[in-house]
Amino acid sequence: MTTKLNPTLRRLLQCGSLCLAVFAFTGAGDPATRFNELGHQMMCICSCNQILLECNHVGCPDSDGMRNELMAAISRGDSDSLVEQAFVQKYGPTVLAAPTKTGFDRTAWIVPFVALGVGVLTVVFVVRNWKNRPPPPPPAGVPPIRGAELEKFRDQARKETDL
Repeated sequence: MTTKLNPTLRRLLQCGSLCLAVFAFTGAGDPATRFNELGHQMMCICSCNQILLECNHVGCPDSDGMRNELMAAISRGDSDSLVEQAFVQKYGPTVLAAPTKTGFDRTAWIVPFVALGVGVLTVVFVVRNWKNRPPPPPPAGVPPIRGAELEKFRDQARKETDL
């Protein structure tokens, strides 16, 4: 059994998928966009601890050369992963701004979330223990005040605090 879509609904779905495709592929082949994206995924190796394209180290001996290498690789048409691999082979894994998601580097992505979860659970546990703690016992030798005597003290407090 086949169902036919309303022509307006079909047209609307086609326009929506076209808009989605346009937004998804905007700038995909633009070398300037690729240069900007890849340059922000790498670190300058001059020990300034800055992103490659944001290195403002005066007289930096490395950033200009690295930027030129990046532009040359993009101009050759190398893929993003190939460019990153070439930079890692030449400068080491510290050239990447974020750790990879494979091997031991995976812990750099997992540990912060685990620490956050453990911290939240610890806070919940401590607050529940404080909340469920029994009230402190009255001082030794002082009998608890109940009934009419308690009402007498309440009335006195109301009178003394009344303006």
